[in-house]
This record gives sequence, structure tokens and C-alpha cells, in this order.
Amino acid sequence: MHSQVNPPCLKTGFAQALTDWYKADHRELPWRDTTDPYAIWLSEIMLQQTQVKTVLDYYRRFLAQYPTIQALAQAPPDDVMKLWEGLGYYARCRNLQKAAQQIMEKHNGIFPNTLEEVEALPGIGRSTAGAILTFAYGQKHPLLDGNVKRVISRIFDIDQDVQQTAVINQMWQASETLLSESEEPHLYNQAIMELGATVCLPQNPRCLLCPVKSFCQACDVGTQHDRPVKAAKAKTPHHTIAVGVIWKDNQVFIQQRPEGGLLGGLWEFPGGKQEAGETLTDTVLREIEEELGINVQVGELITTVKHAYTHFKITLHAYHCQYISGDLQPKAAQAWRWVTPDELPQYAFPKANKTVLEKMLTEWQTNQPQSV
Repeated sequence: MHSQVNPPCLKTGFAQALTDWYKADHRELPWRDTTDPYAIWLSEIMLQQTQVKTVLDYYRRFLAQYPTIQALAQAPPDDVMKLWEGLGYYARCRNLQKAAQQIMEKHNGIFPNTLEEVEALPGIGRSTAGAILTFAYGQKHPLLDGNVKRVISRIFDIDQDVQQTAVINQMWQASETLLSESEEPHLYNQAIMELGATVCLPQNPRCLLCPVKSFCQACDVGTQHDRPVKAAKAKTPHHTIAVGVIWKDNQVFIQQRPEGGLLGGLWEFPGGKQEAGETLTDTVLREIEEELGINVQVGELITTVKHAYTHFKITLHAYHCQYISGDLQPKAAQAWRWVTPDELPQYAFPKANKTVLEKMLTEWQTNQPQSV
């Protein structure tokens, strides 16, 4: 760190200045109007790596469909995943339901109230656990989500990589120091997250509007635009993918990805990565034979979709295919089925596959004979 974690100038007034600002001026958000730990937990999970404006509608729909931990625990997993469809980072959804089931089994359906018990639930780390316990039960726990990390890196002018374990540990210490003087931890924790979300922005921080500018060491020396420090990322890999929408007797083949992996539990059209020297149609033929053990005839291109995941990017090419022969023996799917086009919207698909699906359904509906 450029300076001590706990300099005297931050011991007095920081928490109060930040809390007073929050009381006077903050966004009205539905999860801020409740102390229900389930509703708060849901919001914290949805807000991980996802913007508030994206989360709002999903949050309201999810709570309307599953208003209690018990309702979520007992729901069919496919229905839960369908409700989450489009929000991304699908492991969050699977862990949410697993945690609800664990709460029913181990805690009689009541959300636990200790840090140790909450951290033991699937998909909940220290910062998320602290936020839930603060906002639902009024406990005093420091936070260190992405917004808070950014604020702390500037307040203390941290000139080291904030992704290093030693630096993260120091930032937890700093977060606890800043919280320690607060008499209203539930408001202070909302305030520091709100500051990061609306003022202490990743690019172009709005320092002139900052209620704790006088405490900010980075702003003092003009390094706020250089904080937080992060090691340069490696170049993002790119993969070319080809998939087949396989038709047989006016039905389409779909398969469900295994629970444990990327996009686990979502449905997809079969296919995979293009290999060196292969045409895209050759990729479709090979992948379908390897994955399903059947032969198809590759037809017209449906669409091409570009999509970015956290660690890689893809360009996906989707083709109409006609089943020709072979006994269907899916090797990489946890479930599979033939469905009519009308049934496809019932299933949750990854975003890239969903774009293919929508284009394909538009084509299909256009070509249907009109009733007289």
C-alpha cells in the first residue's frame, strides 16, 4: 500500500459523512425497502457482476414466482432456470436453489444469522454474507464487493495489484476500519456500495460530487484515474463454433448441458468448435456424429452470432440440419428431447443459442400455412 491501512485522518468522520450523504441522496431500490433475508439474498446474488437496471425486472418477476425460500427450494429446476434466462452467470441460479434446499434441510426454512452458517451456503462468499446479515439482521460486517474495492483502493491510494491475496487481505482490514466508526452499519454499507456505483466510477470518477473527497488520498495526489491497479489481462481467446438445428418429423432436437460445467442446466443445439482445416458444415457433421452418433444433412445457415463470455469470445454459426440415420446416443448431455417449435420457448437457452432460436422460430412461423 502507498500509505498505512489505518491512517488517523480516516478514523473520524468518514463513516458519518458517507452515511449522511446516503440518507440525503440515494437510489430507491426494492431490496432496500425490506429486511426479509431471502429478498435481500436474492438481490445480492443477482447484482453480482450485473447492473441494477438489468436486475430490477428479473428481481420482481423472481420474487413474484417464488416469494419464499420454500417455494424456491421446491420448484422444478428447469422452471427456475427459465426465469433466470438472459441474466447470465447461470451458476448463480443453480447455487441459489441448492442453497434454498440446504436452508430447508438444515435451518428449518429460516435463513441463518451467523457469518459462518451463511458462508457455508452454496454461492455465498464473505462479502455477500456480510451484506445479507447487515441489511436483514442489522449486524456489523465489512464488505468488499467490486464497488467497495474500488472506493477503498482510491481512499487509501493503493498502488499494488488489488487482485493479489495479500492486498485483498489488507483491503478487508481497511474495510473493517472504515466501518468500525459507524453507528448505523446497515446504512453505511449501503452508502459505500452506492458511492462506488454512482460516484466513484471505474472510468471518470465524479470526484467533484464525492461526499468523502476530503478523505481520499488518491484524489489528493491525482492518482484516482490509476486506481484500482490490476494486472494486464491476457488476450481473450476466440473460438469459432458451429451448431446444428436438427429436424425430424417436424420436431427439433435439443439437449441439456451438464450441471457442473459452463452454462450448466441450460438447453442448447448440438455442435462445437471448428478445427483447423475444417469447413463450418464439416464441423457440424463431425460434432453431431461425435456427440449424438447420428448422421444429418446440413442445410442453410440460420444466422451467425457473436458473443462474449467472461474468459473467451465466440462466433457461433447455426445451420438447419435434417436427420438422416443412426441411433441417437447423446454422450455429453444430462437430458435431451425432440420438441415442436412451439414448445421451444419453454426451455432456458444460453444467450447465443437463444438468438439462433428466435431467428429460427421467426422463419418457421413465416413459413406456416395461414388458416382460413
